[in-house]
Amino acid sequence: MTVKAYGAHAADKPLEPIAIERREPGPHDVRIDILFCGVCHSDLHTVRSEWGGTIYPCVPGHEIVGRVSAVGGSVDKFAVGEIVGVGCLVDSCQHCASCGEGLEQYCENGFTGTYGGATPDAPGHTLGGYSEQIVASDKFVLKIRHPEEQLAAVAPLLCAGITTWSPLRHWNAGPGKKVGIVGIGGLGHMGVKLAHALGAHTVAFTTSESKRQDALDLGADEVVVSRNADEMAAHTGSFDFILNTVAASHDLDAFTRLLKRDGTLCVVGVPEHPHPSPAVDVLIFGRKSIAGSLIGGIAETQEMLDFCAEHGIVSEIEMIAVQDIDLAYDRMQRSDVKYRFVIDNASLAA
Repeated sequence: MTVKAYGAHAADKPLEPIAIERREPGPHDVRIDILFCGVCHSDLHTVRSEWGGTIYPCVPGHEIVGRVSAVGGSVDKFAVGEIVGVGCLVDSCQHCASCGEGLEQYCENGFTGTYGGATPDAPGHTLGGYSEQIVASDKFVLKIRHPEEQLAAVAPLLCAGITTWSPLRHWNAGPGKKVGIVGIGGLGHMGVKLAHALGAHTVAFTTSESKRQDALDLGADEVVVSRNADEMAAHTGSFDFILNTVAASHDLDAFTRLLKRDGTLCVVGVPEHPHPSPAVDVLIFGRKSIAGSLIGGIAETQEMLDFCAEHGIVSEIEMIAVQDIDLAYDRMQRSDVKYRFVIDNASLAA
């Protein structure tokens, strides 16, 4: 089936309207008419081949919310008309240890990303959510329980939400824990909301004094301007867990010094250039850890969506037409968005 999409044919070309093919739903497939698609920084990196290896044509988008328009004969979890989501994954091997534990993002044989992943469907790689429709395995489709008026703001939960939720849950953020969130952007603003809702004492770190009130409004109990040495020093040795969402190279020691004994600094952003090597003595003299975390599995993504629906949590967004995507990318590089762009996919019809 031919559908309208927006994508790029080369790293140095703007995104433009293209026609793509979607397979007919198989026995275990769900066809989704896409309503909204969030814009992730990974989309920009991939389209412009900043990470290398991009296969063109590239249709980005892995924060997808839409309405089921068809289901395969063996699908019993979803029905036509339901509101559903698709995140960063559309397939995995389903038989390795990680898949068996519901951690498909760590599939030992490699997961299939929602765009740019190998697939037997034409053109040989997956095409994402900047499109009218997507067809996905029912194992990788998620139920959305938020009210319809919030659906655009739900879309970023499929990446920004789960990328922060998974480590917060894994390291047991909750009552009695002091948790730091570094960076108040697309990921970090969700980290603040979720850590607060989980019951942790939540401290937001920002380089910008101008974001202090914003961070408090998002749910932070305290805000630290990380360029202020006195503010940083006041928190030395006090954090159980710090989630670092910043994707630019920077000194991690400033944050490991703030951890308690046995505390963990978890990084979820991939910098263009490596971070400076951390000071080993800071880690050794407190049995501290620097860890990483990648998005989340399907079960924990559903858990996150249900938690957010129950607590009224959505992303802070700015809606755009798909025709404005290159301008949105340029603004995103300047951090000129509070805090996530979301495409109104109805604009594809224009």
